[in-house]
This record gives sequence, structure tokens and C-alpha cells, in this order.
Amino acid sequence: MPANADSQGDSGQADPPVDSIVGTADDGIVRELGHDDFDPVGTLVLVLIYMAILIGMWVFMYFVEFLGRGLTVVG
Repeated sequence: MPANADSQGDSGQADPPVDSIVGTADDGIVRELGHDDFDPVGTLVLVLIYMAILIGMWVFMYFVEFLGRGLTVVG
């Protein structure tokens, strides 16, 4: 008789230890974030980077398409 025979399920396979199953951590620790505690600095940084890219592309296209001089792609 194997050492872990008492922990085998109906399928004959051994059940994994309880602490290795995702979502079975100790539920005694609960941390709630209110609106005042949440500070989305990373989201703000990503939005600012995205806006800087869009503004840079707009300025480049303005010079290439409408003014026809300076900041050319080729040449």
C-alpha cells in the first residue's frame, strides 16, 4: 500500500497538497482599497507616454504632409 493511499481520490491519482492549489491561501488576511488609497501612477505614466507618441506623430505628419519641407522620411 503506498504511503499516500489515503489522499487518493476516486480516480486513483494523489491529490496535490492543499497549500499548492491556486486560490487556497489563508483567507484571514483581507486588504480593502478605498478610492482614497488607490493611486494609479502607472496608468497615468502609460497614458502620458501614449499621448507623447501621438503628439510626436502628429507634428511629424504636419511637417511632411502640409508644409512639404523639413523632417522628411527620405532625404
